[in-house]
Amino acid sequence: MSLRPDLEIIAEWITPGSRVLDLGCGDGTLLSHLQTIRRVTGYGLEIDADNVVSCVRAGLNVIQTDLDAGLSDFDANSFEFVVMTQTLQAVHFPAWLLDEMLRVGEHGIVTFPNFGHWRCRLQLALRGRMPVTRALAHQWYDTPNIHLCTFNDFETLCRKKDIEILERTVVDHAHRSSLGMRLLPNLLGEVAIYRFCRKDYC
Repeated sequence: MSLRPDLEIIAEWITPGSRVLDLGCGDGTLLSHLQTIRRVTGYGLEIDADNVVSCVRAGLNVIQTDLDAGLSDFDANSFEFVVMTQTLQAVHFPAWLLDEMLRVGEHGIVTFPNFGHWRCRLQLALRGRMPVTRALAHQWYDTPNIHLCTFNDFETLCRKKDIEILERTVVDHAHRSSLGMRLLPNLLGEVAIYRFCRKDYC
């Protein structure tokens, strides 16, 4: 089973044999791949009951929980990697959850859509309405996204929290990159993938 390109990038960042916590793991596609290909051990956390059932059927360790409740079930430094794909913008306390990720894990990996993409800016400027794009496909009244941000916003938060960004990949809605996105990521990138750690721990 082939992975989405963004998940392939994440998989390449994971050290073989490491311990991984996958936050908002969905149906377990990434965690299953990591267990098979990278020989990792770990857990998935997921709120959706159907996805939890899919994970259990795939033989994955999964806990049904709300990420807004935090990661208090896990001790500090329990994992080498804590991964959260397309979920940071959907939790109530994203800054606190970043702290929790780096409490229980050595490295964090997140992906999220960019509200600073040129299509978002153009729709706000010309139509005066909340943008709907390929990467942000919901209307304002039914979106699961409650804390939209730009890549610049995220990097500013990391600096405030003394979080060091180790790697960043910027892609479009189909998870493809280009020279333009590398040169002007906050304007042309639709989705970012970040790997980071505490500055005093890297």
